[in-house]
Amino acid sequence: MDGNRNTDDRASFWKKNSKTVPGSCRPSPKKDAKNAQRSKSTANTSFQDFQDSVRDAWDLDDDEFCVLSDSKISKQVSESAALNVLHRHRNTPESQLPNTSVSPDFLVDNEIEGFRNKFPGRPQPLKGSNITSSEDCESKLERFEALLVGSPNISELCQLSWSGIPVKVRPITWRLLSGYLPVNLERREGVLERKRKDYWSLVKQYYDTERDETYQDTYHQIHIDVPRMNPSIPLFQQNTVQRMFERILFIWAIRHPASGYVQGINDLVTPFYVVFLQENLPDSQPFETFIVDSLSKEQRDIIEADSFWCLSKFLDGIQDNYVFAQLGIQRKVNQLKELIQRVDNTLHKHLIQHNVDYLQFSFRWLNNLLTRELPLRCTIRLWDTYLAESDSFALFQLYVCAAFLLHWRAQLLMENDFQGLMILLQNLPTQKWNGSHISMLVAEAYRLKVIFADAPNHLQNNSNDS
Repeated sequence: MDGNRNTDDRASFWKKNSKTVPGSCRPSPKKDAKNAQRSKSTANTSFQDFQDSVRDAWDLDDDEFCVLSDSKISKQVSESAALNVLHRHRNTPESQLPNTSVSPDFLVDNEIEGFRNKFPGRPQPLKGSNITSSEDCESKLERFEALLVGSPNISELCQLSWSGIPVKVRPITWRLLSGYLPVNLERREGVLERKRKDYWSLVKQYYDTERDETYQDTYHQIHIDVPRMNPSIPLFQQNTVQRMFERILFIWAIRHPASGYVQGINDLVTPFYVVFLQENLPDSQPFETFIVDSLSKEQRDIIEADSFWCLSKFLDGIQDNYVFAQLGIQRKVNQLKELIQRVDNTLHKHLIQHNVDYLQFSFRWLNNLLTRELPLRCTIRLWDTYLAESDSFALFQLYVCAAFLLHWRAQLLMENDFQGLMILLQNLPTQKWNGSHISMLVAEAYRLKVIFADAPNHLQNNSNDS
């Protein structure tokens, strides 16, 4: 009688697979008395109910290991296979066995990486120096092309873009993530044609006509700043390119009277301009030395108009950074200071002890979005993640700056005077950085964001601590 009850309990508990499961434990006879006292509702418990009750024990994506196969495994075959394995190992000399010893540090690092890789879009660590960057691997390009064939789901596109976008599909992806290009495939051609025509109408109305005194001051400041952009890159020393930048910045300033033109916005045009320029270049052609005059006027007009509209969409989320007194940036500087104080109080005290004000180095980071701290190709890779963050970009940028500062922790702690600290902070050695460095930077920023996402009070300014 008791044997039948135990059989019924097992069959009802593992109801989704009534066949015998190899390796399953038989119930203890000592527990029969306890089983008899259970309510009848327990007998109706299914495996799905059990799975739901312990769902927090594993990730949702890992549930497939709980699915039990209907295939029947022969006991004789399994015993035979086990004996063969034991016999093979017994006859293998120790010198031929693989070295399985690992250091404790390696185990800890693997555990951390395993935790990090659970998050979607996490950048993978480089296994060697000759491996192609993650944003250009063929398999990722194929996934982008498959997603972009029709009308893509923006959330899926953001998730895929977070860890980098292949050069070949970066222009269309940036247009979509910026909100400039409609998701609907049928509307794209008409919208692009209209927006590009609107831009050139604005140029004709404001730039090509005589300017009043207010606009003339704006133009004068832009005319001074543009030639200073990226002096080491020949592309930006071409007169044609500089005139294109002047028009973009002037029209943006006219359309945003609350802020007008602010020094540093000229650097924010650069990534968009280069990405849309690369759309017209052969794969092997470096953009740094490309002669823009070799393009047709229609191609140049498209690059300029698209750069303007994507810049406008991008800056809409951080407009308060460029209004009078740039209050948005000042607030973020204080938030960065409080964040570093909580994450690494040793580094924070070191900076304060030597009279280093966060405003003195992080204002430029936040104003120019790190464009002056990183090589241009690294900036473009970083903006893949910025655009993928969508509406959360302004907040995520704060964590990127924090991760960037923490990256130089060891070098900063070695400097023992104000002058040495400021020289390092204003001339950080990033000249040899590449896409893998940016992947690690945004990974650390994401980690900080996850830690503090549910503790927003750490970003509330405390006037007594300022």
